Amino acid sequence: MQYAYPETFDLKFKLQKEPKSIGVMMVGWGGNNGTTFTASLLANQGNITWEDPRGGTKAPNWLGSLTQCSTAYLGIGGDGKEVYIPWNGLVPLVDVNKIKVGGWDISKMNMADATARAHVLDIDLQRKLRPLMEPMVPLPSVYDPKFVASNQNDRANNVLKGSKSENLEKIIYDIVEFRKNENLDLVIVVWTANTERCCEIMPGIHDTAENLFKAIYEDHPEISPSTLFAIAAIKAQCPFINGSPQNTLVPGCIDFAEKNGIFVAGDDFKSGQTKLKSVLVDFLVGAGLKPMSIMSYNHLGNNDGKNLSAPEQFRSKEVKLLMKPYQSLYFIGLDLGDSKRAMDEYISEIMLGGHNTIVIHNVCEDSLLATPLILDLVVLTEFFGRLRIGSTSKTASHLHSALSILGYFLKAPVGMPGAPVVNALAKQRSALENLLRACVGLGPVNHMHLEHRVQIPEFASCVTSL
Repeated sequence: MQYAYPETFDLKFKLQKEPKSIGVMMVGWGGNNGTTFTASLLANQGNITWEDPRGGTKAPNWLGSLTQCSTAYLGIGGDGKEVYIPWNGLVPLVDVNKIKVGGWDISKMNMADATARAHVLDIDLQRKLRPLMEPMVPLPSVYDPKFVASNQNDRANNVLKGSKSENLEKIIYDIVEFRKNENLDLVIVVWTANTERCCEIMPGIHDTAENLFKAIYEDHPEISPSTLFAIAAIKAQCPFINGSPQNTLVPGCIDFAEKNGIFVAGDDFKSGQTKLKSVLVDFLVGAGLKPMSIMSYNHLGNNDGKNLSAPEQFRSKEVKLLMKPYQSLYFIGLDLGDSKRAMDEYISEIMLGGHNTIVIHNVCEDSLLATPLILDLVVLTEFFGRLRIGSTSKTASHLHSALSILGYFLKAPVGMPGAPVVNALAKQRSALENLLRACVGLGPVNHMHLEHRVQIPEFASCVTSL
């Protein structure tokens, strides 16, 4: 007979309190997410208000952001009630009003015109932001027609020439210049460009950092633009976040990140439909029900929908979304601006052969949901760069380079090789909150509330004293 025994480890958490000055460089800066993120930063930094077409005056905010608008459980207050504190009040996080932004795009359209093209923001806000955004012009980007839909050709007027290795060196140069010109401690590179088709992973090409570099300098056709950007970021000592579903972070890329101690995170921003799935499936399984089928209909607008109308690009999205054998996905691309429509049907088996069906219809502005996630990914990536964990202060090290702790914001979180993937949203959020609590000496949250459930004299005197 085998027995299980508990083991206890003492860990020390060491945090550099002062946040770094940071900048964000976005690949696909002129797209819906890039323009919305930039406009949101500028509006919040300048406290720019605008007239709401439905009446009244609107002020900027970061609704949807955990770090800026959500709270963490602190403990029991003097009145016996629970006390909560904003995440950015629990631990020292970067001041988002000091974040600088730049980036690349295959279109040379300035950011004011690109924002107008995106049809996300109210016209009055666009008008007030135009003087700030018009001077912003994306740097030339990598364009490989083999990896994106052919309907993107009409945008490609701002592309880098030359070989893959030449493109790599130019991207590194751009990052270094941006960091120097903006006087920044750290630059974080975010892929928010179009979904690519997945590259074909090949032994001897994508498996190690050495082979990956060799393939880049040999101009191998299965090295994707997104992987080039990831490698360039790591080589420039910058974290890289992949916000699209393709397999950017190939094994050789993660190997290179590990060897350099640089964070990478991905894949695919988790803004709406997938986030809801990770809540509902967790609920169904946790309630002792048996999910039998999940049918999803996804109606995307904007250029993302246009690009994903091509089968190979849609396949990248399909691969990352269909993580369970009982799921099916249907997709239609039709330009409805930034509006996104999703319909899900969840069928579960219940007792004695019965069935329970839940149908959900979700309509949202996709970029306004994704933008706060991008902010959180950037803010927390910087924060975890200042954190060290170990059995002693001398042996403490940072989190693994594949930053799976950010899985709350990503549909298919990349983690340490061999580590289990956690998809339940509540568990992902709890992991983040408890790690932040540990940084200030607070234990993990358990929500047992035994002091209110068991009549024990010690508990009674404790609650009374509160």
